[in-house]
Amino acid sequence: MLRARVQVQFGDYMKRLYPLLVRLFSAPKSWFRAVSQRQRLEDEMEIELANHLENLTADLIRAGFSLKEARRRAHIALGSAVVHKDAMRSSLGLRFFDDLAADLRYAVRRLSRSVGFTAVATISLALAIGANTTIFSLAKQLLYERLAVPHAVDLRLLAWNGTKGHVAVHHIWGDYLPYGDGRVTSSSFSYPAYQQLRANNHVMQDIFAFKVKGMNATIGGNAQQVQVEMVSGNYYGVLDIRPALGRLIAPSDDAAQGQGAVAVISQGLWERSFGSSPSAVGHVIKVNEVPLTVIGVNPRGFTGAKGTQQSPDIFVPLSMQPLVSPSGDSGSLLVDTKEWWVNVMGRVKPGVPDATAQAALDGQLNAVVRATMPVRPNEDVPKLDLRDGSRGMFTQQRTFAKPMTVLLTMVGFVLLLACANIANLMLARGTQRQREMSVRLALGAGRGRIARQMLVESLVLAAFGGMGGLILGYFGSSLLPKLTENAWERSEFHIHFDWMVFGFTAGVTILTGILFGLAPAWAAARTKVSSDLKESSTSVTRRRKGWGGKSLVGFQIALSTLLVIGAGLFLRTLASLNAIDVGFRTDHLLLAEINAPTKQYPAGKDIQLHTRLIDAISATPGVEAVSPSWIAYIADDMNRTDFIPEGQAYDKTKDNGEDFNVVGGNFFSMMQIPILAGRAFGAQDTSTSAKVGIINAAMAKEHFPNQDPVGKRFTNDGGDSDGHGVKKTKEWITIVGVCADTRYSSLRDEPPPQFFLPFSQQTEVGGSLNYLIRTRLSPETIVPSLRRAVQQQDPDLPMINVRTQEQQIAATTQQERIFVAMTSSFGMLALALASVGIYGVMAYSVANRTNEIGIRLALGAQPRQVLAMILREATWVSLAGIAVGLAAALVLARLIKSMLYGLQPADPVSLISGALLLVAVGLAASWLPARRAASVQPMEALRHE
Repeated sequence: MLRARVQVQFGDYMKRLYPLLVRLFSAPKSWFRAVSQRQRLEDEMEIELANHLENLTADLIRAGFSLKEARRRAHIALGSAVVHKDAMRSSLGLRFFDDLAADLRYAVRRLSRSVGFTAVATISLALAIGANTTIFSLAKQLLYERLAVPHAVDLRLLAWNGTKGHVAVHHIWGDYLPYGDGRVTSSSFSYPAYQQLRANNHVMQDIFAFKVKGMNATIGGNAQQVQVEMVSGNYYGVLDIRPALGRLIAPSDDAAQGQGAVAVISQGLWERSFGSSPSAVGHVIKVNEVPLTVIGVNPRGFTGAKGTQQSPDIFVPLSMQPLVSPSGDSGSLLVDTKEWWVNVMGRVKPGVPDATAQAALDGQLNAVVRATMPVRPNEDVPKLDLRDGSRGMFTQQRTFAKPMTVLLTMVGFVLLLACANIANLMLARGTQRQREMSVRLALGAGRGRIARQMLVESLVLAAFGGMGGLILGYFGSSLLPKLTENAWERSEFHIHFDWMVFGFTAGVTILTGILFGLAPAWAAARTKVSSDLKESSTSVTRRRKGWGGKSLVGFQIALSTLLVIGAGLFLRTLASLNAIDVGFRTDHLLLAEINAPTKQYPAGKDIQLHTRLIDAISATPGVEAVSPSWIAYIADDMNRTDFIPEGQAYDKTKDNGEDFNVVGGNFFSMMQIPILAGRAFGAQDTSTSAKVGIINAAMAKEHFPNQDPVGKRFTNDGGDSDGHGVKKTKEWITIVGVCADTRYSSLRDEPPPQFFLPFSQQTEVGGSLNYLIRTRLSPETIVPSLRRAVQQQDPDLPMINVRTQEQQIAATTQQERIFVAMTSSFGMLALALASVGIYGVMAYSVANRTNEIGIRLALGAQPRQVLAMILREATWVSLAGIAVGLAAALVLARLIKSMLYGLQPADPVSLISGALLLVAVGLAASWLPARRAASVQPMEALRHE
């Protein structure tokens, strides 16, 4: 019985629930059908109403009425067809969309009637949104773009950290950066360590290795510098990459040392050197004079594992390292446990947390280090870090994270300024529509309906600005990569203008429309019906005393002050950098680099090669002098080794290193660096003579205070070897001269203590060598002759990175110049928007006060007094905004202190000049409204009222 009762109750419940479920699931279906097939819906409503009318008419005819009378009575009984259709649309949820469409049509009509207002607002918004789109697309490319590989989010970069000066790893080729709390970090591993980590891996899907290095390549008889990425055999398999042509490097190519003489080339190299011809596969190219067979082409967009900005040109198996780039004691780094050089990445296993994987790999690394390297009692074993590898090694974060934050903040301020400007104009425009809003309310419109109409108008205006901003952003994104190029390096960096940029622009457009539309919508919804329908001046007086418009103008001026001062700080920084005296002559000085492959030119032979090259270049017509130099000055490059004066013990607990350079005998005369004491290098300084050196004045002051250093001795024995192969012998080096100080690696750094060694006394170069060439002609004109001179010595030896010293110095200030260009643009845009805002508010204020001004003039006020009154009012608004802007600038400028040079964040010149500029803009923008007020005729003003 109980069971039967439950079944009956359940059946009754389902009978009541069924219609609800039908309506629940049929309502969305009906709505979608009504929206997607609107004309069909209208036709069906017409047919249904016609059927109703026909049925009513038939019933009335049967009741005895004539056809004509039946139709009349049927029409009366049925009522208005428009009302019935509207009710049916409301029941289907279409009324909102109909009202919205009507609002859109009305907004477009209203804006088309105010062409001047619409044009000013659209241009202002387009500039602001375009600037935001451009900077966002750049930030996305630099900081948020992922590697173009499937499931890039699963990639992890292996790195390690240890105590600075006490970590067991001593020989690092790669990044070596501060980690915090006295620790350092690097992503370089020894190849045996990588092999052990991969062999014992149980927490990652797989681990692969790679290393990027610049090398010489000869392709079709053309010698050039290329970027080569040496990769492990499983590299492409783990990254899940498919070739555009041919095949990719496989584990079999990397199985034995020196046996994988194959190469995969990038899309860029394929297009440049082979014209995208399929015959590139099978072609033999030379990399550092080693023949390699091209077996495939990478897909378009693939940039390798190191980063997302630019693809290496050639990919070769790591097994070829001993041949294409020999290094270390034996030439092979594949068996060297002390040299940490290769980068390692892998894919996480599904379900394995990063913390678990890191702990397991850290234990394996600890075991590998202790098994393969000596760990002294005071040293610690590096601890493994597992980092996000979806953006490769992400080296650009250190360079661009802070600058991009500054630019995004500043361009956001520009957008806020534009929003305030449009809101101000719309508020002023809205007050002219008070009677319209009052009539609407009196006829029954709701306040929410009025506010929605104003918001729709704002969104339509924002859409116009957004479309213009998208176009400007596209062109801006195409232009920005050109600002990052230099005169001597090929750049394939470009910004992807993709769906994320479109989505960002759409989001900014909608947010902007809502932001500047809220105040006008709120003001319109608060309209009072009774008072605003009266034709009196009291309402005008009430509005004139409101501070809404002036507050927005003050906000605009504050933002403009902030942007102008920021642009001034960067402009002053660039001016300070350009005014630096580098300490040597930079004009008519050409820099070039020649990288002699170690395999063909080992120690001794490389010195002979460069000696022949120096002679060949010196004999080139137009060359006044040439000097080898291990570093190029002001190029963010440096050499550092121990400097231990005679009589001073080597202290292992501190850094004994100093900057140094190896130069030719005529270096000081050619560069016009004065010798303050002693002599320069000369013909007497040969490989068999006593070792000599020259120090600069800063070195003399630091190590030989109140002494004459000439004749004293030092040694560079005790520290690790530098990257250029200097043999740190125990021989003493005699100081034969003291030269004037010069800038070394950077314009920002003060001249450091440094010493110089003669090229003639070196036994090897061990890598690339810079050539400093002084010429009587324009440096660019002799480059072809110089290349021919080098090719005559070795046709596979390219002259690379050819540029003038002035171009090199300009390249080091490239970021500052880009910042000045962008922030100055933002500042000028801010000034333009602020001036429009001030002009609009003051012009509207004068128009509303025509009666008051006429009375003042009729009672004896002079036009100049009226002029002064309007200018004084504008000045007070400007000063209030400037004060707020100065306070904000003082706070925010401290955050960019590290980006400045030669001035403090509270730089008085920047602050005062920015404030004065804003005052001038405020007065200029309010001058025309003030002149208009001063020219009012009293009788005309009173008749107008």
